[in-house]
Formats: sequence, structure tokens, C-alpha cells
Amino acid sequence: MTPIFYASIILLFVAVALALEGAYEYWNSRHGPVARRVDSRIRAVSAGGHVSKEQLSILKSRMLAGSSGLARFLQSVPRVHTIDLFLQQSGLKWTVARLIGTCLVLPPIVLLVGALFRVPLVLTATGGAFCAMLPVLYVQHRRNKRIRSLERQLPDVCDMLARALRSGHAFTGAIDMVSTEFAEPMSGEFRITFDEINYGVSISEALANLATRVPIRDLRYFVIAVVIQRETGGNLSEVLEGIALLIRERFKLFDKVRVLSAEGKMSAWVLGLLPFGTGALMMLGNPGFLDVLWQDPAGIKMVEVMLVSMVFGMFWMRHIARIRV
Repeated sequence: MTPIFYASIILLFVAVALALEGAYEYWNSRHGPVARRVDSRIRAVSAGGHVSKEQLSILKSRMLAGSSGLARFLQSVPRVHTIDLFLQQSGLKWTVARLIGTCLVLPPIVLLVGALFRVPLVLTATGGAFCAMLPVLYVQHRRNKRIRSLERQLPDVCDMLARALRSGHAFTGAIDMVSTEFAEPMSGEFRITFDEINYGVSISEALANLATRVPIRDLRYFVIAVVIQRETGGNLSEVLEGIALLIRERFKLFDKVRVLSAEGKMSAWVLGLLPFGTGALMMLGNPGFLDVLWQDPAGIKMVEVMLVSMVFGMFWMRHIARIRV
């Protein structure tokens, strides 16, 4: 073995190591955690809705699908941006194409399973329609949960902004403090607002975008109060403290209403699940006892009437138990 051979081995090893390092740095700059975080923030900023066309030209458009061709097709669909805003408010990383594709894929699977087990077509079609709505219901559940969390955080946000203003910070600096020091999900929404202001969007438009992304009535009061104060003047810290006090008092009233309506909601759940639970127990005790319900035409009609009546009763009980304040 000559020294030239050993030098070649060492140089080959160094070349491979440098090539791997270069490939990793290239991948990390485009798909790493920092790149994903910056990309998500730019996409969120560009989805505000109240930014002028000239200001949007420097931002990346929020993608509605994984491919550009499908995204261009979805752009032509009416109300598609409403669905995109619905997904953004839920906090999920889903695209519009993924939501629509999931809703379209589930019903054929249910129909195929029903055909294999020879389930009546009416029950299979009902199950397919329900499964088609499952992704939307899941997104709605995540959206409601996130909005409730945002509502609970809003009074503390107002207090933090008031303290920051009283200590001498500018309003944009106070927004930056909320975006960096507050908990999610409110910090993420104010981070988007702060980024919009840094990109050249006016404070009024940035706050309007915040109210669009977060459909909370109390947050709209906050935005209106800030916009009016910037036009007419006044002590904004006192206004924010008053808004925080008002929101907390409303929360106390909501909690009282929730306690008073809990019995009615529990009764609705029990009455809605009781037939299915009773039927499951009867099938465990005597498996052939309920076969008449989907083998006899009269039994099928009874099941159809029962399902329609239960759906109507569930909506009616939900209407009775929901008390608007």
C-alpha cells in the first residue's frame, strides 16, 4: 500500500462527507423546521383577506392543495376561500383538497363494506352520508375547541396589552410582546398580526384580518376600540382593562347558563343513545331477535321512520338546550 492509496481513501471519505453535508444543508434550508415555520407564517399572513393587491404581491399565496394544478382548479370553485378560512380557524394543517378528498373517499368505502355484508341499501346510504360528514365534523370540533381557548385567553391578552402600554411601549411593541410571551393559540394569531404590520399593512387592516381569522365577538369589540382610539385619541390602557373586565363578567354569566342547561343536554344524550344501546344488548343476548328489522319490509320502514324521528328529536332538543346570552 503506497501513501498515494491512503491519501486517495482519505480524500474520498472527505468528499463523501462533504457531499452528504451539502445535501443535508440543502434539504434543511428548504424542508427543515425553520423553513417550515417561516413558510407557515408567510402563508398565514397572506390569508388575511383585507390586504391590498400590491401588498399581497410580495407574499406567498396560501396553497389550497398539494399540487399547483389542483390548487388552480380549486381557485375557480365558489366559496373555496371560506372553506380555507374554516380550516385555518381550526388550527389544522389540512388543505382544502385533503378535506374534500377525504369526504369523497369515505362514502364509497362504506357502500362497499355494506355490499359485502349485505346490509340494506337504505342503511348503507345513510352510513355513507354520515361518514362523508365526519371530516367536516372533526374540523368543526377542532375549530370550536380552538375558538373556546382563544375566548378564554382574550381577557389576559387585554391585560397584558394594557400593562405594556402603561409601561411606555408602543402598541405594535405590545402586540410583539403578546406574540412572543403569551401561550398558544393566541400568541400565533398576534404573531401573524405583527408580521402583517411589519410587511407594511396598516394597523387597522391587520386588526381587521385578526378579527376575520378569529370569529369572536369580544375580539371584534377589542378591534373596534383600538381603531376608534387611534382615530380619536384617549387612554387605550383603560379601555382595554374595561374590555377585559366585561369579558370576565360575561364568562361568569355563561358558566351559570352552562350549569343550568347541563341537565337538559345530558337528557338529550341519554335519549339519543338509549335505542342503540338497548339494541346492542338485545343482539348480544339473542342475536336473531332483531333480524326482522332489516329483513322484513315493514321492519325497514320502521327503522327509516325511527332514524328520521331521532334526527328531528336531536335537533329539537339541541335547540331547546341552547340558551343564547
